[in-house]
Amino acid sequence: MQDKMQNFDIPLHDIKPIVDVQEYSLYYFLVASFVVLLLVLGIIFLLYKWFKKRNEFNIRKEHLKILRSINTKDAKKAAYDITHYGATFEDDSPRHKEMYKNLVSRLEAYKYKKSVDDLDSETLGYFELYKEMCDV
Repeated sequence: MQDKMQNFDIPLHDIKPIVDVQEYSLYYFLVASFVVLLLVLGIIFLLYKWFKKRNEFNIRKEHLKILRSINTKDAKKAAYDITHYGATFEDDSPRHKEMYKNLVSRLEAYKYKKSVDDLDSETLGYFELYKEMCDV
């Protein structure tokens, strides 16, 4: 029986032993995937910021547009509108505050009466100057 058993310790001269091959392709793939993911997330973030800014409501811009389009022919309504929408820009600077107080004191004569005359030219001049001072 021992004759039939093979001896596996025979030296082999033509076959080399197994060599570890350093395989980095998985790491390269993971790094490339991470970089692509960062780029995609960055683009999504920038698009989000752009759409958000595009659709953002700016109260100062809207009030300035309304101030510039006030019809001064109806003196009573104009006085109330100038007082209401002009208050948005009152705290911009001390000069704005003083100009706004002066304008409101001139508009008091047109507010609390049943019927009023047209706005006088001096009040209109102050209003035009205040509109030019206001910016968004």
